[in-house]
Amino acid sequence: MSDTLSGGPPHDHATPGESAALAEFRQFRERMNTRILGENNLVINRFFNLDGRAYEGGALDVKTKELLGLVASLVLRCDDCITYHIVRCAEEGVTRDEVFETMSIGLIVGGSIVIPHLRRAVDRWDDCERMRSAPSA
Repeated sequence: MSDTLSGGPPHDHATPGESAALAEFRQFRERMNTRILGENNLVINRFFNLDGRAYEGGALDVKTKELLGLVASLVLRCDDCITYHIVRCAEEGVTRDEVFETMSIGLIVGGSIVIPHLRRAVDRWDDCERMRSAPSA
């Protein structure tokens, strides 16, 4: 599930209305990606690059790929990946109905063990919606 630094999406800096949880997630992600990529390990750097490129538009648009990433993240029960894809979905203009329909697929595929992760996903989505409606600075 995409969690790269280079060529990453446009949410690398604090956003007006950003919740403490999202700010903490973003800051930790940025710090650790910088640390990891700074080791200049060929395999790791190539994997991060491949991961980022996989989510670029192609036969499928970016929005669709982020929704697919969200489903996979729910099924794999990776809260960091879920948060990443929730934020990216919001940035790509995904609607509330689209995100809930997507999460329903993740729940069906993953089963009831996904429910705790679904709760956190909805909480993160609520954070993103609050950010969208926050007045611009």
